Amino acid sequence: MNSALIDELSEKICAFLETGTAPEGLFHADVSLDVSVPLWRIQVSGLEELIRVRKDSHPWPGKVTRTRLDPTPTGFVLEFEERWAHDGQQWYCREMLRADLRDGQISELAVYCTGDWDEARQQEFAAQGDSSLRP
Repeated sequence: MNSALIDELSEKICAFLETGTAPEGLFHADVSLDVSVPLWRIQVSGLEELIRVRKDSHPWPGKVTRTRLDPTPTGFVLEFEERWAHDGQQWYCREMLRADLRDGQISELAVYCTGDWDEARQQEFAAQGDSSLRP
């Protein structure tokens, strides 16, 4: 798999996750999305539906930090963290996605999310010794 293309698409998907706006050339029009969150799963097809799911489930702008990017024979796997402000708190979640490519664009996207952690939940984990979770 082309490492320059993977880098470019991973940067574009982080921008999409931060803003809710899909950069040109990131997704196929018929992209499929499969999102697993604690206690639920969302599956949709099509770019408009993918954007709707993102905006409905996470309408607040934030910061996405890439923690790992691995090429696969059909695309890439990206591990990342998100942080954002909402309701007077700083929120956090950890996620991993698998992107399959077709013609240089994402055609299938599977996302696995820990769920959104408020400040109290982050402090619980920080008390166990994980300093990266301090809000």
